[in-house]
Amino acid sequence: MSRADELVSVLEATESLAIVCHDNPDPDCLASALALEAVALDHDVDDVTIAYGGEISHQQNRAFVNMLDINLRTLSGTDIDEYDRISFVDHSRPGANTEAPASVTPDIVVDHHPGASSGAAFEDVRTEYGATATIFVEYLRDLGVEPTTRLASALLFALHRERLDFVRDPTRREYEAALSVYPDADLEILEQLYGSAFTPGTLDAIGRAIASRERRGSALVASVGKTSETDALPQAADYLLNLEGVDTVLAYGIIGDSIRLSGRSIDPRVNMGKTLESAFDGLGPVGGHHDMAGGRIELGLFADDDGDAEELLAFVGSRLSHRFFDALNLDD
Repeated sequence: MSRADELVSVLEATESLAIVCHDNPDPDCLASALALEAVALDHDVDDVTIAYGGEISHQQNRAFVNMLDINLRTLSGTDIDEYDRISFVDHSRPGANTEAPASVTPDIVVDHHPGASSGAAFEDVRTEYGATATIFVEYLRDLGVEPTTRLASALLFALHRERLDFVRDPTRREYEAALSVYPDADLEILEQLYGSAFTPGTLDAIGRAIASRERRGSALVASVGKTSETDALPQAADYLLNLEGVDTVLAYGIIGDSIRLSGRSIDPRVNMGKTLESAFDGLGPVGGHHDMAGGRIELGLFADDDGDAEELLAFVGSRLSHRFFDALNLDD
């Protein structure tokens, strides 16, 4: 029995399915949710809900949801316990990078990130793959589910944004998956998605990161300041990777009651996920891939401080930089 057939067996006699995205979902997560929805509907699951935590602040992600008419619910407004089956896509651990409580045990998990088992009845975690969307393209092929133009467009965009555009360790499978859905995709939609404009808040955050950057060797740390847009951090990190001679970047900033971290690296000697774990493990949830990772450090008592956010960032910034550079074994 193929993994796709095993997935279908778990969906048998299921009337309702809750598909839980990770917080602040990106195209890989959203496209994977749409693909699982297609598989479920094709196998007589009548009620399918896609839910997410956090917010969708990245301008491309908002355009992705709007242009592809993706019907989403917030996790806070969804009682997932009422559903026959609960699935996690593009993440695997309850309580980590999701508003779904740690007490929830999903029935289905499909992911490409490393992590501990969630105990799901069906668990397909392929860390050797570059995108969760790639796994779902294989499911669709194996099950004979023809993707609609909408689904093919979503999967193709997700594959590009997750791996192919940045050539961040894509595997041959990502190229094969993209070639598979390309004939059914609407390229005009993709062109419009790529043309999505920066929000003023994101542009301001990137500007602050440029101005505050601290470099040591080929590594760089920068603060985006205080922002309401979570996705401004990875966008700032991606932008700073364009600086000549820089191959590893950590961007940080205050979002809500926590300091968020976003790391990027194109240096094959650097495992960004392990670097952030080495630098910040114990301060909050951190981790990720070889080339990209993130984390969160709660401000605790500092969150109640009505003082200047810049003063708070100056206080913690030097410590964050020191820990990060130390984890990379970079001397002053």
